[in-house]
Amino acid sequence: MPEDDRVELIVKYHGDLPTIAGTLGAEAELLFQGYAIITIDRNRIPELYSFPQIENIELPKLLSFEQSNTLVTTCVKNVQSSPLWDLRGQGVLVAVIDSGLDYQHPDFRNEDGTSRVRYVWDQTATSGHPPKGFVSGAEYDKTELDAALASSDPLRMVPFVDTNGHGTAVAGIAAGNGRARPGSALGVAPEADIISVKLGTRGYESFARTTELMRAIKYVIDKARLLEEPVAINISVGMNNGSHRGDSLFESFLDASSAEWKNVIVIPTGNEGGAAHHFEGTVATGETKEIDFFVAGGIPRFFVTLWKDFADTFSVELILPNGRSSGLINVDNQVKVFRDDNLEVKILYGQPNHYSLAQQISFDVEAIPGTTISSGLWKIMIQGHDIVNGQFDAWLPTLEAVSNQTFFASPSSVNTLTIPSTANKVISVAGYSDRTDSVLDFSGKGPVNTPFRNPDLAAPASNILAPSVGGNYDSFTGTSFAAPFVTGAAALMMQWGIVRKNDPFLYGQRVKAFLRLGAKRSPNRTYPNISWGYGTLCLERSMEFLKKYKLGGGKEFWTSM
Repeated sequence: MPEDDRVELIVKYHGDLPTIAGTLGAEAELLFQGYAIITIDRNRIPELYSFPQIENIELPKLLSFEQSNTLVTTCVKNVQSSPLWDLRGQGVLVAVIDSGLDYQHPDFRNEDGTSRVRYVWDQTATSGHPPKGFVSGAEYDKTELDAALASSDPLRMVPFVDTNGHGTAVAGIAAGNGRARPGSALGVAPEADIISVKLGTRGYESFARTTELMRAIKYVIDKARLLEEPVAINISVGMNNGSHRGDSLFESFLDASSAEWKNVIVIPTGNEGGAAHHFEGTVATGETKEIDFFVAGGIPRFFVTLWKDFADTFSVELILPNGRSSGLINVDNQVKVFRDDNLEVKILYGQPNHYSLAQQISFDVEAIPGTTISSGLWKIMIQGHDIVNGQFDAWLPTLEAVSNQTFFASPSSVNTLTIPSTANKVISVAGYSDRTDSVLDFSGKGPVNTPFRNPDLAAPASNILAPSVGGNYDSFTGTSFAAPFVTGAAALMMQWGIVRKNDPFLYGQRVKAFLRLGAKRSPNRTYPNISWGYGTLCLERSMEFLKKYKLGGGKEFWTSM
């Protein structure tokens, strides 16, 4: 069967999924709590729906890396060096799911030259041995890394690299030991053990899919359970393809994973705050609303997803730059596929599923192979028919996918957190400048007057000194580099609580709660805040509150449960 005829699906199930997959000639990878990934011939997907054990199905979506005197401002320095705390991450894992890691960098090696990295998994590798329970990529453990580092040609023995540099910087902020620049480039948890997963599809280092990230999360948590160490997981990736309400199957998997073993999952809010990739509006019965957006030339593909209340009935129409219309798309005409010059346009008028009230209308435009999309002004026309609520949102892809030359003419800067920072049980981290005490324009913002997600807190994200590929250091900016401050802080909290037995259940939502409680708040702002969340990271304050709760009866609380 040609590889192009097989697709991956995210599945929620019960019962014997491998047997079901076998009857369909498919492969099943079991994850956590009834979640799995099935690789199946696309023509047999309708058969999969016929099994009562299949509770839900979702197509994977593309992710992108969120690019774009901090230990003092985050109140980490005293927690590391004060005799009261003396926390540096011993006995805790820091896992970075990203673009890989320069494992030869001094920051990730001990004084004797051996590796601080326990495991690496390169999902893009076309040779080597995949981890147990997985079918692709190459895994290497500390023994193999140590042998490689002791050799004259490490990359011949362990060809694990970070061609992007993003993952190396993130790992260094969370857990670098500053050996190459003592005193000026120390990470938050410099003595933690490290796991690195290089996201991607076999043979490709381009943007990963949500299914690759799901595999990576299972891999990391399985390793942490095997080593019996708590783990702080940093995921500095994001996308706009979803409702931003935390209600996708992918986000539900993240929430379910937060209950596995002893982990904390940290994700940045993304760099879409000023990208002009979100539009919000209202439409009334009998009204026509026009959404104008510009598309950059030279890109191979883009999408627009529109989300509305299912109780509202309206039609949509896509107008191409040459004036051609898709025709009306509505409940009577729910799927439309057409060609225009070198473009294939797919429009889907969706419907809610059992876990979401929202209705998605998607527009997917792709140039035929060997060509690209020409720049131009596009329009979406909305005609209100029977409107109860009238509110709707639309999103374009992230900057990393379409650049700042693709944008809505009248955008909204709120509700711009990227997915999966919108999941309910992760810690979402906004970015601010600790030099000016101002939130950065690009940092993703929460919605106004809705129950959907705001950031949990903010951390420094501008001109952060961090390890770079090749053994040096460089300056990095973006919310990607705010998240690892919180990841490292979570690792130190779990060292105090779990490793030192002060608080045996200090992981998951409990860590988030104390980070929120200890965050620094300005008297001139209201909280929780769409830009700042509950305030800026202050680990020492969070630790002080943990100690107060323990002294106030915390030990008796745990033993009386």
